[in-house]
This record gives sequence, structure tokens and C-alpha cells, in this order.
Amino acid sequence: MRLTMFALVAGLACQATAQAQAGLPVVTEAPLRAHLSFLADDLFEGRGTGQRGGLLAVRYLETQAAAIGLKPLADGTYRQSVKIEGTKLQPGSALNFDIAGKTVTPKVGEEILIGTMSGKQEVAIDAPLVFVGYGAEAPEEKWDDYKGVDVKGKVLVMMVNDPQPTLDEPNRFAGKAYTYYGRWLYKFEEAVRRGAAGVLLIHTTPSASYPWSVPANGFGHERFHLKGKGNPVEGWLQEETARSLFAAAGFDLDQLRAAAERRDFKPVDLKTRVHGQIRSTVRQIEEFNVAGIVPGTDAKLKEQAVIYSAHWDHMGMDEATAGKTDNGQHDHIYNGAIDNASGTAALLVMAAEAVKHPAKRTQMFLWPAAEEQGLLGAAAYVQNPAWPLDKTTADLNLDSMNFVGKTSDIGVAGAERSSLYEASGVVAKKMGLTLAPAIPDLSGAFFRADHFVFAKAGIPAFNVGSAVFSGDGHFTFVKDLEASRAKLVAFKKDYHQVTDEYRPQWDLSGMVQQAQFTLNLGYYVANAPAMQTWKAGEAFGKVKRGK
Repeated sequence: MRLTMFALVAGLACQATAQAQAGLPVVTEAPLRAHLSFLADDLFEGRGTGQRGGLLAVRYLETQAAAIGLKPLADGTYRQSVKIEGTKLQPGSALNFDIAGKTVTPKVGEEILIGTMSGKQEVAIDAPLVFVGYGAEAPEEKWDDYKGVDVKGKVLVMMVNDPQPTLDEPNRFAGKAYTYYGRWLYKFEEAVRRGAAGVLLIHTTPSASYPWSVPANGFGHERFHLKGKGNPVEGWLQEETARSLFAAAGFDLDQLRAAAERRDFKPVDLKTRVHGQIRSTVRQIEEFNVAGIVPGTDAKLKEQAVIYSAHWDHMGMDEATAGKTDNGQHDHIYNGAIDNASGTAALLVMAAEAVKHPAKRTQMFLWPAAEEQGLLGAAAYVQNPAWPLDKTTADLNLDSMNFVGKTSDIGVAGAERSSLYEASGVVAKKMGLTLAPAIPDLSGAFFRADHFVFAKAGIPAFNVGSAVFSGDGHFTFVKDLEASRAKLVAFKKDYHQVTDEYRPQWDLSGMVQQAQFTLNLGYYVANAPAMQTWKAGEAFGKVKRGK
């Protein structure tokens, strides 16, 4: 076994040497580590949306893009404006439920989470409460939880996740894996499309894939969205709170949930009226995506582009929720070293190499803003693309990269939806790697990073090789296999915490490998005879690029 691993390490080193000798781009560790350690420094104050640290990160990235030699966008800058609205709940906000002559007022933060995306400082609500199951309309699954019922002006109660598989239909809604219909973001969006007065999601840890503390943390802070129409009321209900409200109205929550697993489910009027006030502070923010271009060399293919993306933002500073570092000291800076100073740094190093080695197609390096707030920067880019979407062949995204060492395989979860899977196989083989086995997407990871916005717009895209997001050990590490897997599992306690800080002892050889694979895949795509395509039957393939 030791000889095998030695041979693998030697093979990877030889591959990098051969790539350099062939005049191809080579990612190296020193600049990657330098960018990573600097971007994750306290100086950048956690790169928060609407905070000074975010502006510092943008300034650093555009300066580096110019120094590298990336070409600016059409307006001569490396910035793309992202107009964002920030809303923070204020004291005095509450929802009351009038049920059978009684009024129940769940405690905000503990039993119910509430907010608004209406852009209004004062929202008064007085509306009926309706249970709509999973709140999904999925034609490809022959599923409609609304059945033509007009829910305009009503507050909708929904379950999180998707309809579950059955013995007769083990693969409905992707089986045990998440689909986009299961994501809270889809459910909020669907409520807006239907003109609802609001939407409340019933939280359980298994269905959401995270504990109550996660949405509670989000709703307890300033929340952001792109300017435009939003729900007057949105939030979450603790499962036991929902159970009590349903029981008071004469309904059994478990019975309704069971009914919602069937296609013949219809919305249920809960005979309850919701009223109350939501008071918020609202501010208008301008953030920026950063992007630079390496023009293509082919007379025709240079009109098409491949995009490499990695969000620059994290959660910023928050004095009110200071956490503890490894040495027990209080800290209020969410440095976001792995998430996602790692991807941000990797793109800088990759771009520096790409400038020296242009491909046939144009290559764009894109650092979106406000990913942590709901993929907002990527959404703004797709709404106003710097490169025509119908001429964008693929988006290769990097988020929360491998910090524990080299692997003998590479993760390409999501690539199987498109021709990018076959392209990944070719590139991996040339690098002496194998493709990591596919695993069920039980947490909806495919829908939680910036590439998903491009996929929704019809562009083949996936998040490349994130060992962190599959930290339960689906990668084969070259050295100290079990110890490396243990480090990934241990990172779960640092995810979105103040302890996600840069550590000099990190083995970045795996991060270099991941960045090199992504760059090699980008070149393969950029030099391919044809643009990338979705697989037959893939839902995203039914969306015309840019529509």
C-alpha cells in the first residue's frame, strides 16, 4: 500500500512537471496560500455583505485582476453593480393566530421566526392560514400542491424538503436526495409568484438538514435580497409550535403531512386567521461582483466563454453574537477561510496562469457577491450578464475547498447532469485521478452554491470537487486516509462559525490539485469543438440558455 501511494504522489508530481513542460498552466501553492491567508485575515473583517470588509475584498480583487492582466468588462472596470436591500427585524414584531375564539402568540426566536422581504419598514398582516403541503408545483413529477386554489392574500404553511419516495415510486423527486423544490428558497419564491401574503415553513432537523439554530441565526440578523418584489411575511415555525396551532384548530399535523405525500392532496384551510405587525429597518446597499476576462484566440469560438466562479463574501462581523475560538477567546469576526477565501484565492492563482495561456474560447473569472445571502451576486449576474448567456458554455464553481491533502479521486457531484461529466472523466484520467463515486445529495448541496443560478439559466454548471461539502469521507486521500477524513468531519463545527480561520499548518496540496483540475477542465471545455450540453431528460436542459 505504501508503494502504491508513493507511486501516486510521484505520478501527480510528474503530471504537473509534464504540464509545465508542455507550456500549459500550472497552479502552485505559494501564491494560493498567500491570497488565502490574506483574504481570511481579520483585516478583511469577514468580508460581510453591506460591511466595510466586503468593500475591502472587492478592492483587493479588482486590483489583483488588473495586476494579473485580466481584461476588464465592457465598461472598463472589473466591477458589476449588485443592488441589494437589507432588512433587520425590530422589537415589537409579532404574529398572532386567532383560533377558535382564542389568540395564540408564539415567541419570536424560540417558537417562530418572522421577517419581511417587502422593502417596507412597517407591515401589517391580517390573513387566513392555509396548509399547502410541500408547496410545490412540479410538472415533470406530475405534482401540484395547489390544485388551482387561489392563495393570493393568504399566509401559506409548508413543509420543507420534497415528497418522499415510495415503494411504487422509489425515484420520485430524486428519491431520498434533495431537489430544488425542497429548498426554502424555492418555497419563498413560489409564494411570491402566487401573490401570497406570506409563507411559514415547518422546521424539522431531518427535513431541513440543519437544526433550528441555522434559520434562527439568519432571521436574527440583517437579511438581504435583490431589490424587487418579495413576501410581505416569511419565516419558520418550530415543529411543536406548528403541531399545537394545528391541534387548536382541530387538525392533526401528522395526518396532514401524510396526506401531503399523495398526489391528490389539496390545500387545507386551517380555520385560523393570522394578524400582527412586522417592524424592520430597511437599507439600500450596493455590492459588487468582480470579473475579469482572458480573451479567446479562435476567430469564431472566442465569442463563446467558460466561466470560473467563486464567491468572495462571508458573514462579516457581529459583536452581538461573538463566538469562541479554539483557545476559548471571544471573537466577533467570521473570517470564512475555507468558505470561501479558499475558492476566491484559487481563482486568482488560476487567472494568473490563464492570462499566460489563452484558450480558443474566452475565459471569465467571476467572483460573485452575497452568496451567503441566497446566491444574490450570481442571480444579479444572470439578470444582467457581462457575457451573453447563450454564448456561455459552462460555469465551473469553487466553494469551500480541500485543506487536508491530496486525493486520488476528484468530486464532480452535479456534473452527471451534463456533458461536463464526460469532460471531467477525460481530464481526471490525464491527471492520474478517478472520479469520486456519486452519493445521494441529502442536503441539497447542488442547489446551495452559485453554479446553481447558472444551471437555472440553462448553462451546464457544477461545484467542482468540494471535499468539505461531502465531509463524511467520500474521497480517498493519498496520506493518512482516516486522519484526513476526520479533519473534514471536524470542520463541520467550524462551518459558518468564527473558528473558520486560516491555519498555517494546513496541507494545501489538495487545494492546489483541486484548482488545477478545475483549470484543466476549463481548458478542455474552452477548446472543445462544441459547447457543453445537458443530458437528455435533465430538467435544466429544457431551459434555453438565458431564458
